[in-house]
Amino acid sequence: MDSVLSADPFTRPVPSSALGAGASALHQPPLRATSHSMAEADVWAELRAEAEAALIEEPLYAGIIQATILDQRGLAEALAYRLAHRLGDGDLARLAMRDLCLAAFEADPHAGAHAVRDLIAIRERDPTCRRYLDPFLFYKGFAALEGYRVAHWLWHRGRMTLALHVQSRISEVFGCDIHPAARIGSGVFIDHATGVVIGETTMVADDVSILQSVTLGGNGKESGDRHPKIERGVLLSVGAKVLGNIRVGEGAKVAAAAVVLHEVPPHTTVAGVPARVVSRIPRSEEPALTMDQFFGEGI
Repeated sequence: MDSVLSADPFTRPVPSSALGAGASALHQPPLRATSHSMAEADVWAELRAEAEAALIEEPLYAGIIQATILDQRGLAEALAYRLAHRLGDGDLARLAMRDLCLAAFEADPHAGAHAVRDLIAIRERDPTCRRYLDPFLFYKGFAALEGYRVAHWLWHRGRMTLALHVQSRISEVFGCDIHPAARIGSGVFIDHATGVVIGETTMVADDVSILQSVTLGGNGKESGDRHPKIERGVLLSVGAKVLGNIRVGEGAKVAAAAVVLHEVPPHTTVAGVPARVVSRIPRSEEPALTMDQFFGEGI
């Protein structure tokens, strides 16, 4: 779906055709070659193999694994089924939610690429993740992000009531509140998801890592474009708050509990309340990939 507006090169989606090929002129290269070298079919095949192994490992969970993955024809159907199972409720039953999610995924030519890069991002950056199956079935951050993509698709087709319903369910179930109008790229890792808030006019580029309790919000009651712009490769650590229509530059790192009220230069570390630049980051380093939580002596 339109997780980002195609006219905006800042967060233009990576098309499916780019998987296995070089990045476009409007995109920086991915964090690792695998982020583009694995096609949707490859990840789907590996996910199915992991599911088959899990049937033997845990027979008690076999029915869920069979229905969620092995009985589905592809990644889009499996993802729609899983999201519906977790987000469906009394107001919108699971069957209706599944059809809604599947319609969104099938309508968007970039949906498979987004989901693949999001899954790869988790596997590369989370040391507890050893297979695709775990985030696909259980991780709140992955589910919240893919659910947001459904809500975003609805929002930009004028179906705002349903979009807000999906947003509300994501908040209730996963503790993560992402406005449907926000624009989020691919290869994004939302770790734990609990307490994450992303406002209406926020833009998040590709290959960003967001830890728990991060807020990308406004700084008052102003209307219009009022939320942060997070460039590629940024690491937003635990409890970081970025407030207002300000830009966090490419490859920057925001320390735990920092409150950012002003622009953050590319390839810098900011910390404190209010946040200030405390160090420079070599361009060769990728904060969002390394997930390095060291922000400098005494910080």
